[in-house]
Amino acid sequence: MTDPVFNVLFLCTGNSARSIMAESILRRLGAERFNAYSAGSHPKGTVNPLALKTIAAFGCPTEGLRSKNWDEFATPEAPKLDFAFTLCDDAAGETCPAWPGQPMTAHWGIEDPAAVEGTNIEKERAFAQTFRYLRNRITVFIALPIRSLDQLSLANRLKEIGHMEARPMAKR
Repeated sequence: MTDPVFNVLFLCTGNSARSIMAESILRRLGAERFNAYSAGSHPKGTVNPLALKTIAAFGCPTEGLRSKNWDEFATPEAPKLDFAFTLCDDAAGETCPAWPGQPMTAHWGIEDPAAVEGTNIEKERAFAQTFRYLRNRITVFIALPIRSLDQLSLANRLKEIGHMEARPMAKR
């Protein structure tokens, strides 16, 4: 019997930075065990250039990444989702569509690196820090014994991951 492949959707309002980075990280770290997607409730329509630069600098894939509406994942043709994680407080507070598959959800809030003001170095540092926080959380997530945990235990573990360190960023 082959292990199941889990479909994971990362959500942010604009789908231009955090959720895009998370999608790319999971594509790389969870290859063959997870399918990674991202979307936004009000997508910006473009991926933040600093997000793409950071993703590439950390050796993760950038091909195919695009800012898209979460409605793409609420159709009968969409992949059946196993997990959906909100990465920004705005998306966590919105009413999400009914996702195919009734995924387990958790809020993994991380401050928006695109909101950081300052020099280019300070902005790049914020994106790198966000990337590291996401990579740490995703690394813990993919190490979970998903198939052997009961629903309540898994839900608690997903919530705990969302509380992992994510310190405030510099200069706003």
